[in-house]
Amino acid sequence: MLSLRTVAQPGDVIAIESPTFYGILQAIESQGMRALEIATDPETGMSPESLARALTQWPITACVIMPNFGNPLGHLTPEPRKAELVSLLQAHGVVLIEDDVYGELAFDHQRPWAAKAYDTQGEVLYCGSFSKTLGSGLRLGWAAPGCYREHFTYLKYASSQATPTLTTLAVADYLERGGYERFLHATQRRYRLQVRRVIEAIGHHFPAGTRVTRPGGGFVVWVELPQGADALVLQERALAAGISIAPGPMFSSHGGYRHCLRLNCALPWSQQTEAALMKLGGLARELPG
Repeated sequence: MLSLRTVAQPGDVIAIESPTFYGILQAIESQGMRALEIATDPETGMSPESLARALTQWPITACVIMPNFGNPLGHLTPEPRKAELVSLLQAHGVVLIEDDVYGELAFDHQRPWAAKAYDTQGEVLYCGSFSKTLGSGLRLGWAAPGCYREHFTYLKYASSQATPTLTTLAVADYLERGGYERFLHATQRRYRLQVRRVIEAIGHHFPAGTRVTRPGGGFVVWVELPQGADALVLQERALAAGISIAPGPMFSSHGGYRHCLRLNCALPWSQQTEAALMKLGGLARELPG
């Protein structure tokens, strides 16, 4: 949100991936800004061609992307495409805000480059966090705001004045002692196994014609049910059975992706998890469509 406030004002148009994380949509809406969805490939990320067309038709102020194992698609944008997106936005004077909170969760342990690596003008605001690696309860992140550093720092101080010093020092000490890499590798292996098991369960229990992404990192999968299925109805029935899902419309500014849902694979695999997926698949098969 600080990055958005640094470069944009209420009423400004912000280009986003489609679908995108609902937290980004909430941040844009809370600032009185307008979200513009750009076609996004479930494997390779935002389409440069679609973005280029949008840049000629809309007064876009900033663009927000999650190029490395983005939520909810789990896509990984290839390096040439990252460079192309950065170059395209800079040519139009549009600021890129990069959310890279999942970048360190590659299943093959090969950390992909950030789009920030292709920034030659300091106009990419890069955001990272330990909340997806060390623990969600830390709520400890950072930003590299490039040429917007002064204004970003001012807004940070004006909004919160300070950071959680004890947590920051504890994490810094942990990083200095060298335990983070070992922990990260174990986390990557665990998520790789859990994502694979969830995908296999979807194949066994969900209705014929269901499609699911196969991310190379992170811990979310995007599920596309057969056309005509309603994920909002599925959510209601799943909640009644004690199962929580995120229906597709949560990830769209205009309520799209009604037949899609996102599943979080971060919970340790167990008989209870497997039973929940079996139940969810049965509920999905009962949907009219």
